[in-house]
Amino acid sequence: MQFRRRLKPEAQVDLIPMIDVIFQLVVFFMVSSTFITTPGIALDLPSSSSSEPVTMNRLVVTVVGPEEVYLNREQYALEDLEEALAAHAEEIPADEERGGVRSVVIEADRDVTYELMVTVLDMLRNNGFRAVNLSTLQQQNRQGE
Repeated sequence: MQFRRRLKPEAQVDLIPMIDVIFQLVVFFMVSSTFITTPGIALDLPSSSSSEPVTMNRLVVTVVGPEEVYLNREQYALEDLEEALAAHAEEIPADEERGGVRSVVIEADRDVTYELMVTVLDMLRNNGFRAVNLSTLQQQNRQGE
């Protein structure tokens, strides 16, 4: 005589714990990874003892020399930078927390002249960028301090 089994074996794989683990891994790698803002542009940034971390903006101006100025990742000559800034000024919304100003990050090589930096700052100001952040390297504390 054969008996029938009342319970049928379940052969389903529960995917919810696996999805939770994968989600945790994705979050871990997103938080722990570093983002390179301008790969391929070799800069020798100046160091500063009072530098602070800056939140990334949508607009980064990289100044290497008069003939090599980058707006985000696009290279411009200094003469063409004004037109490109005017085009980007319309796209970037004003930051209401700072009184309606547009912000920008400037990265400049250590050997860039003061005159060139003033020219770039004038172009930014003429196009409505008032909050300018200068990118520097964190200066290492000397021993004994």
